[in-house]
Amino acid sequence: MNRTGRILLVGALVVVVGMAFRVSWNALRDIANAIGADHTAATLYPFVVDGLMALALVATLALVGRDRTFALRVLGTYTAASLVLNYVHGLVPALHGATVDWGRLADWDPANWALVLLATSLPVGSIYFGSDLVAKVLHHRPAPIPSTDTNAEESTETMMNRSTADLPESTPEPITATVVRLPDPVDFLKPTAPLKPVRALAPIEPPKPRTVPAESSRARRATYRVPEAAKAPRTRRTPEQLLTEARTATAGWPDAQITAEGIRREVRTSPVNARMLRDTLLAERAA
Repeated sequence: MNRTGRILLVGALVVVVGMAFRVSWNALRDIANAIGADHTAATLYPFVVDGLMALALVATLALVGRDRTFALRVLGTYTAASLVLNYVHGLVPALHGATVDWGRLADWDPANWALVLLATSLPVGSIYFGSDLVAKVLHHRPAPIPSTDTNAEESTETMMNRSTADLPESTPEPITATVVRLPDPVDFLKPTAPLKPVRALAPIEPPKPRTVPAESSRARRATYRVPEAAKAPRTRRTPEQLLTEARTATAGWPDAQITAEGIRREVRTSPVNARMLRDTLLAERAA
């Protein structure tokens, strides 16, 4: 459809919506008077219901996806509410006329309560749903429409090629081929020059022996347990020999100096033998 046809279609839609709004005007105004609204509020009440329907219709055309589904639900809900209120206005003759200040929307109390709740909740819902729809439309970003103009596509592609060719990195440097010369083929059948005599090789000297460091005369301490067979035999002294050595070593000692530790160091014996020698020597001196 061309542009003129679209304008005519939109104009016809505006005319139809305007006439439908005028037809529904009296019913919604009388309903507003019946639920206790004053003259000004009753006059503005049709804009609350039918005006939000028009806003939801525009949002449906502008949005996509889940937002469009939400706009369609708002449009359907308010359309059904307007239909119910127009239907009730047609069933209750007492509501006809702008002079009605207050009245019942139905003879049955539960139905009257439900209709009053519906009529009074529509303005509050218009504030909420209208603000949400406007916010969704303002934040919506339409997808780019692909161009069908062949000349435009060709010009865009040409400009891209030009801009890419102008870049210094896009043109690689020319590759310089390096010529490698192969050696001439060898003809094995062709007689070669006589071989030169091989020079005699120099005699190979035997390797020199490595210098071994002299062994130290100091005996090294064994780092492992020496077996009993390798140990030097130790001569054990008899108690008489130990007593004789102790007497000789402590001949010039006073009695106070004769102790087991001093005898053990001097005679080089065990602590048990040193105590025994101490007691013996002290006993001899006391006798």
